[in-house]
Amino acid sequence: MTVPVTSALPTLSPSRAADFKTCPLLYRYRSIDRLPERPTPDQARGTLVHAVLEALFDAPPGGRTPEHAESLVAPQWQRLVEEEPELAGIFTDPPLTPDDFLAGARDLLHGYFAVEDPNRLEPADRESYVEAEVDGRLVIRGIIDRLDVSPAGDLRVVDYKTGGAPREAFEARAMFQLKFYALVLWRTRGVVPRVLRLMYLRDQEVCDFAPDADDLARFERTLLALWQAIELATQNQDFRAKPSRLCGWCAHQALCPAYGGTPPPFPSSAPVASGEVVVERD
Repeated sequence: MTVPVTSALPTLSPSRAADFKTCPLLYRYRSIDRLPERPTPDQARGTLVHAVLEALFDAPPGGRTPEHAESLVAPQWQRLVEEEPELAGIFTDPPLTPDDFLAGARDLLHGYFAVEDPNRLEPADRESYVEAEVDGRLVIRGIIDRLDVSPAGDLRVVDYKTGGAPREAFEARAMFQLKFYALVLWRTRGVVPRVLRLMYLRDQEVCDFAPDADDLARFERTLLALWQAIELATQNQDFRAKPSRLCGWCAHQALCPAYGGTPPPFPSSAPVASGEVVVERD
């Protein structure tokens, strides 16, 4: 999704913030070198399921059924491939077939209906781009899957997850993204969301967190400290690899010193956040 940047300040999304926390070198490859990455089947399936759930609420209450959601899968996939032809590349490595891929998306949609009845909801926003300035130093931005507003004005931020639910020790990492969005809403609307909700469709689980202003103020300080570390690493051209179990899913192992690779020369200047940016799905 490409959106205009309304500020000359640098920008940070939940994905890129999480990249730096996970591995500074991964942040460099994605945000500074901007090395291409081929979409994985799981990423493509997640994009498809999000598209179907966005379109599902175009139907009136009573028409948001599992059958209707299934009917949206094929046309939404066709639309996505027309917009992003590289998605079709997920089928170049057998044994994945288009039928198996679409069936997997339908299974995840059944998981959605197991935890929520969309006919009882009327979202205020879907796939909504949001941004806010932080301390005059940084713009934080991203895409909220769904925002619900109660008659009393309470906000609920909902994020659909197509991967498995994390173990308890990793719940804080999973909630990082929603705290990011909650901070944006607090700074732009002056309202702390009542509920941050992660919906794990594969495992049919829901994880809720109720933030308060103190939580978000601490989180804002954490983001500023993280951005200061990113600025220092950029100034020194020093982004270290941080090996972990996540390395097995990294698209850039061949360029990683931890695996015997050599990073490309550091770009003469880091990308400037102006004009338009591509906002990745988080």
